[in-house]
Amino acid sequence: MPPAVADLLQTLPHDAHPLDALRTAVSLAATRDPDARSNEPDANLAKAFRLMTLVPETVAAWQRIRTGRAAVSTAAATSHAAYFLELLEGRAPSREVARVLDLVLTLHADHELNASTFAARVGVATLTDLHAAIVAAVATLKGPRHGGANEDVLAMLLEIGEPSRAESYIEARLGARAGLSKHERGNPRVRVPGFGHRVYRVDDARARVLRGMAKSMAEATGRQQLFEVAERVYDAMRARTTLPVNVDFFSAVVYDALGIPPDFCTSIFAVGRIAGWCAHALEQYADNRLIRPRADYIGSAPRPLAADQRRRMETSIASSSKS
Repeated sequence: MPPAVADLLQTLPHDAHPLDALRTAVSLAATRDPDARSNEPDANLAKAFRLMTLVPETVAAWQRIRTGRAAVSTAAATSHAAYFLELLEGRAPSREVARVLDLVLTLHADHELNASTFAARVGVATLTDLHAAIVAAVATLKGPRHGGANEDVLAMLLEIGEPSRAESYIEARLGARAGLSKHERGNPRVRVPGFGHRVYRVDDARARVLRGMAKSMAEATGRQQLFEVAERVYDAMRARTTLPVNVDFFSAVVYDALGIPPDFCTSIFAVGRIAGWCAHALEQYADNRLIRPRADYIGSAPRPLAADQRRRMETSIASSSKS
């Protein structure tokens, strides 16, 4: 981590969202990168390597700083997941915990043209620098309809608390949602987080893997109750809706078993996704075309200006011409 980034993290308010800290750190790191002014392939590959180290270092450092602990400056772990966990906890993780996080990061590394990856590719398509494109990706990931959903899942499961309350909670949530307008139902806060997907119409394949991991991790860490809450919510949703479960739902249980608080979940997502963002960016640079969608105007039909509006416009144009 560049010393300037480490110093910056010390100045941020401790209630800053972890993704805000990460976004700001990546922006500052761009000004300290030795290849900052080059978009050549070798330079971008070097920047990608540095970003894949910077992101987990920043995420771990900020979690420690905001909880009143000093950032860990060195780690001896030999795997990427274990390296991150050692930076986060200040000690080497068990082999099993490192293996689980490695699987989580792999499952989160890439997923077609999701919103944050698309944002990165749109940035690269303008030939902006790699750091700028990653900042766009991090900012997009924060949204509750994208990466931020796993925060909402964990918060919901903790709010339910008891497996016996899951069914009534879902009943109430779905009942309240049914009385809303279509526009109001678009608000992520009134949805049941962890269900529904922009692409899938069946359960997310990644969720099936994470479900098994969540069960084993919950048992290993004594957090079975939260997993049981998740299972009851899953059953209640399957009985009442056709919405598929998505990757956020059971990953939240895994994060809880790892001792990760709700507002930190999406940052872990970024630790995995940085690999996919950089891969997509390098691919875009190598075979680039500006991504520029078109828009159809569907507003009011063309209508004439009122006489006084026309006079003001003509006067304005005449004044501009004279100046």
